[in-house]
Amino acid sequence: MPASYAYLGPEGTFTEVALRTLPEAATRELIPYVSVQSALDAVRAGEAEAAFVPIENSVEGGITTTLDELVAGTPLTIYREVLLSITFALLVRPGTRLSEIKTVTAHPAAQPQVRNWMKKHLPDVVWESAASNADGARLVQEGRYDAAFAGEFAAARYGLEALETGIHDAENAQTRFVLVGRPARPAAPTGADKTSIVLWQRDDHPGGLRDLLGEFATRGVNLMLLQSRPTGAGIGNYCFCIDAEGHVSDRRVAETLMGLKRVCLQVRFLGSYPRADAGPAKGRDLQPGTSDDEFASAADWVARCQDGRF
Repeated sequence: MPASYAYLGPEGTFTEVALRTLPEAATRELIPYVSVQSALDAVRAGEAEAAFVPIENSVEGGITTTLDELVAGTPLTIYREVLLSITFALLVRPGTRLSEIKTVTAHPAAQPQVRNWMKKHLPDVVWESAASNADGARLVQEGRYDAAFAGEFAAARYGLEALETGIHDAENAQTRFVLVGRPARPAAPTGADKTSIVLWQRDDHPGGLRDLLGEFATRGVNLMLLQSRPTGAGIGNYCFCIDAEGHVSDRRVAETLMGLKRVCLQVRFLGSYPRADAGPAKGRDLQPGTSDDEFASAADWVARCQDGRF
């Protein structure tokens, strides 16, 4: 396996900035790809050790391109996550004035984060989507568009200047990125972990989603993300992408997954990995009856009942 990480490029994306916060990135060749799909396919094909891609932002929610790629195709596993605070700059060719901007571009996920700013400052500008924010900057450099929303750090890379900086509609906006590789044993639990899965129902019936969520609730497992995605099998056919607190080696999480495996048509395990927002490993308050010791004690009691030792 090549000692390289694929990432959503080109150079100068927020993805690259977030990737470089990982200590191991300094020992890998970092290779930009034109799309999330191509970066993940590089891992599936054995061309890269792992791929680093955006998966969620605090304004718009899940990045559907990434979620759909993880739902379909050869299984991949999430090993790390990174949170990056996001603010945009309006990048233009040197000398361009705000009044001269007629077209603007950026990644589709950027639009909800700058929509109100555009309404106030560029109300008549035409928006066109780009493969990434840095790719939008490249297109401005080539003269295809008048301006791009991207990180201020991308200006020098593409010979542009930041006409406006600190652009955001929501304070403290963040994007979550994940490091994805081929399936292998998860890292050891830290005490502050997250488990990601995808669920498919056996059939559509009243209370179906409630039944699935009950598997988490009865075992005291907290959900951190729940998003439905179409399966492609027709209107009304959905799977559910879920992030839950805890590690697959935690008894409450393992038993939740076993319960889901019994009642779901299909369960795809996407990985257990350290939470980026949790800081150092620490114990978390659990509902009564949901600690590993309590699960082990209950299992021992059942075994004694089966042996006639109750």
